[in-house]
Amino acid sequence: MLSGVSVVTYAMRVKNELARLELGNNCCQQAELMAFIHLCGNLQISDKQVALNVVTSNPAVARRIFKLFKSVFQLSSELLVQKKIKLRKNNVYLIRISGANRVRKVLTGLGLLRDGILTQKLDLPKLAEKCCRRAYLRGAFLSAGSILNPENSYHLEIYSDSQQHAENIAALIKTFAIKVKITERKNGYMVYLKDSEQIADFLNVIGAHAALLDFENVRILKDLRNRINRLVNFETANVTKTVKAAVRQAQAIKAIAEHIGLESLSPPLRELAYLRLEHPEASLVELGQMLQPPLSKSGVNHRMRRLEKIGRKFL
Repeated sequence: MLSGVSVVTYAMRVKNELARLELGNNCCQQAELMAFIHLCGNLQISDKQVALNVVTSNPAVARRIFKLFKSVFQLSSELLVQKKIKLRKNNVYLIRISGANRVRKVLTGLGLLRDGILTQKLDLPKLAEKCCRRAYLRGAFLSAGSILNPENSYHLEIYSDSQQHAENIAALIKTFAIKVKITERKNGYMVYLKDSEQIADFLNVIGAHAALLDFENVRILKDLRNRINRLVNFETANVTKTVKAAVRQAQAIKAIAEHIGLESLSPPLRELAYLRLEHPEASLVELGQMLQPPLSKSGVNHRMRRLEKIGRKFL
């Protein structure tokens, strides 16, 4: 169950699961690495020194990025740990590839270098296969994604500071028949999902299967609670309606008794009037079963309306 989560959020649990998945085929590794560089990478150029930095606050994600550089390009990268500012306890992990030739090898190999400039455009041929699109979206979520605990609300999002890139991510998600929206934020754009079924489908796409099971369990329990609440509310409304009707009917019958007496009524109406006074909590169906001979609900309702019509003259 997801309840009781305090330090480790649901989003962190999803990312930790994803970060520990097998790296997959080389094409998928490249696609995932593309997403990391697009969303949390930057070029550092100073004194003729060139470095490619990829930054994350999750140590498991940092290890995955380190492994991807090693697996795809046979490059050993630096792994630096820095403390976050504003007295926050968690660290920032920086994976760095240094050297112009090494950086060029990575960016060119991933199709991210256009005319010597780091581009946000997707190398679509590298994402032609479904497995590679899954890998890219997994990397995008690990880089800049978040998901709320489904016990509280349904919301999944991926942030990008580029409108074009946000639209590219949304387009990739749509290839899996998932409806997605984009909204502009103060410093960028948010690709987001709010429908629980769409979020479940996305978790499946990126390979977060354990998180998906937890998500579905919570969703089923929430749906069950909602159904029970609706049934209880419906029953409560019916009981309230029945009680109000019974009180109104009893008042009409008492008014008849006080002004002209129940003996003045026809035998069928008189029998029903006495039964209502003796059984104020009974439903029309139950009253009908007490009559001799028994009468249907509609028949009882017809007689009760006649009694109320007579009683209203004296109220």
